[in-house]
Amino acid sequence: MVKIRLARTGANKRPFYHVVVADSRAKRDGRHIERVGYFNPLVEEGEARLRLDMERVEFWLGRGAQMTDRVRSLVREWRKSSASGEQAA
Repeated sequence: MVKIRLARTGANKRPFYHVVVADSRAKRDGRHIERVGYFNPLVEEGEARLRLDMERVEFWLGRGAQMTDRVRSLVREWRKSSASGEQAA
């Protein structure tokens, strides 16, 4: 099964996550099919906390990929922030 999940990178005590599409049997930080965004939980001013390519996420969901719980909440957050950003523009 194909999963959309987080792959951890970054230094000790400074996590940074890539949102990746990967085979569920692959290691967490191992081989992936495609990188579709990133998540930075320790964001500093002027930096983006979350970035997703929703077109590619929707593509993979249409192909049967499953999101992890954390990625599902991040996608909800991204949709909420992009919807409020469009209304303000």
